[in-house]
Amino acid sequence: MKKLLLSIFAVAALGFSTQAQTEKGKIMLGGNLAFDSQKSDAANAKANTSFEIVPSVGYFVADNIAVGTGIGYSYDKNVGTTKNEAFVVSPFGRYYTNISDQFKFFGQLAVPMEFGSAHAVDAQGDEGAKLGKSTQIGVALSPGFAFFPSKKIGIELALNGLSYTNYRVEDANDNDVKGAGYDNVSFGTNFFAPKLGIQFHF
Repeated sequence: MKKLLLSIFAVAALGFSTQAQTEKGKIMLGGNLAFDSQKSDAANAKANTSFEIVPSVGYFVADNIAVGTGIGYSYDKNVGTTKNEAFVVSPFGRYYTNISDQFKFFGQLAVPMEFGSAHAVDAQGDEGAKLGKSTQIGVALSPGFAFFPSKKIGIELALNGLSYTNYRVEDANDNDVKGAGYDNVSFGTNFFAPKLGIQFHF
């Protein structure tokens, strides 16, 4: 009887602590860190390189509903085209729903924005003249799953969803640099290549 009562108490405590991680008033800390390098096998080829670090903080305004923002830095260099360095701000909203005591599904809506400068890069990878100031604004809706192995840690698998990105480069006279900007719409997910992350809950 004693073992049965202890087991019931342990299960109840686990369920409470998991729910408490996403209840109103809680804070979560996390972020995004990414690095990518791609190099052609052609002779004397230079690598395309990208790097991003965006720490984030979220606050639960209601049970299972969090709002927050990420703030960080982005670097992207493509040989033969451009190099872009930018300050990143990425406000987001997230909704969790329970699957079990330790697993939750979430949907996230983010509005990533980048403000920086663009420079020309030649075929040898050397940086040239400044093309102008760059602005990138997007909207991304993405699903994911969170596993809570302990009271303060959430391990997440996030998937690509639906996103739109507008990128523009303006010269010193605030005119668009033709050919430097683009619009991108992306839809679809690869279940075999999710993004792995960790959030800390307090």
